[in-house]
Amino acid sequence: MTQSVARVSTWREIIGGMTTFFTMAYIVIVNPQILGAEGTGMPASGVLTATVLLCFGMTLIMGLYAKLPFAGAPGMGINAFFAYTLVIGRGVPWETALGAVFWAGVIFLLASILPIREWIVKSIPLSLRSAAAGGIAVFILFIGLKNGGVIQGHPVTLVQFAGLTFESLMTLLGTAVVLILMVRFRNPMASLIGIAVVTAIAFASGRIAAPSTAVSLPDFESVFLKLDIMGALQLAIIPSIVSILFTDLFDSISTFVGVSEATGLVDEEGNPKNLRQGLIVDALGTLGAAVLGTSSGTTYIESAAGIEAGGRTGLTAVVAALCFLPCLFFGPLVELVPPYATAPVLVVVGILMFRPVLKLKLSALEELVPVVLTIVLIPLTFSITQGILWGFIAHTGMFVLVGRHREVPITMYVLSLLSAGLLVLEASAS
Repeated sequence: MTQSVARVSTWREIIGGMTTFFTMAYIVIVNPQILGAEGTGMPASGVLTATVLLCFGMTLIMGLYAKLPFAGAPGMGINAFFAYTLVIGRGVPWETALGAVFWAGVIFLLASILPIREWIVKSIPLSLRSAAAGGIAVFILFIGLKNGGVIQGHPVTLVQFAGLTFESLMTLLGTAVVLILMVRFRNPMASLIGIAVVTAIAFASGRIAAPSTAVSLPDFESVFLKLDIMGALQLAIIPSIVSILFTDLFDSISTFVGVSEATGLVDEEGNPKNLRQGLIVDALGTLGAAVLGTSSGTTYIESAAGIEAGGRTGLTAVVAALCFLPCLFFGPLVELVPPYATAPVLVVVGILMFRPVLKLKLSALEELVPVVLTIVLIPLTFSITQGILWGFIAHTGMFVLVGRHREVPITMYVLSLLSAGLLVLEASAS
């Protein structure tokens, strides 16, 4: 009887791991397209290899060391910031941008080993953490609509609807497919199916051609160990390092807390199980990403799907990690996928990431101003840095002006002064 229960438990862990893999496998296709976008100079084949290796390594360590059923991968939002803000927008060489990820990872790891990380995050108001998530959500949604040909630039209004072209129609169709599969059928492969449907239509209509081969060897040379560590220590890059650091802080803490509470993976005191070990793995994901050649890694909220399917231990993460390995050899198939096939995933991810903002109840103007500024400035400036830094400054400034200065933790005063200094530094270095 005991052996039978053990077999059932093991089988559930395996199913849980496979479910987690399928819910987040889209990152293997989407991340190389974002980091390898025109203007970055990063070889998509190298980014694909780095993405798969990071997913495998980070998820495997999460299972073996932290003993948690969570999976990790390059974070959505940070990859867009890396490509469109740092590399394309500011002209930072991608090697230097990887160096910025490396230094964020070093600080991240030190803060995770010590209790600094949780202390800093807990000092930042929930409203600002949610606003940062909301701003990044709009940022990702905007990029998805742009890549999918739904919106385009305009000399007067800045942006406009691009019209009902083949690309925009395919983006809208793909978005509908993903949403229907998610909402009505709760299909863990919704994102992959959406990508496949649009790609198949594009292929059938002759807009894309079949690759000469379906498989290829991994690219271990083009981006691996190409980071410029010393170049990232330029004064102009420091605000970006801080931005990557804080974004990772918000993302990982909110994911661990949210998923653990939703799935019951908490200890007797109601805290997430093995939180410290999980945060260390998350920090290693950022550090390792820079070495491998991709933007920083983070724990994925899609892990909740695998937990709900029966995964409760580190075995779930180990299974999910092993599922990523075959993806190393399907580079030609990934390169076949057009941008308007992955755009629906960005649109849906952006919509889902906006949910924390909807839970906020802000009546006082001093609480509303920093939230709105953070949400609006991230997409309008194409910079997570600008949104977060101005949000910190506005929160502290507004609370001081209305006489609520005693409600502001000393840490927030420090962060606000640091934010002001970083904005001055960034302006003087540009």
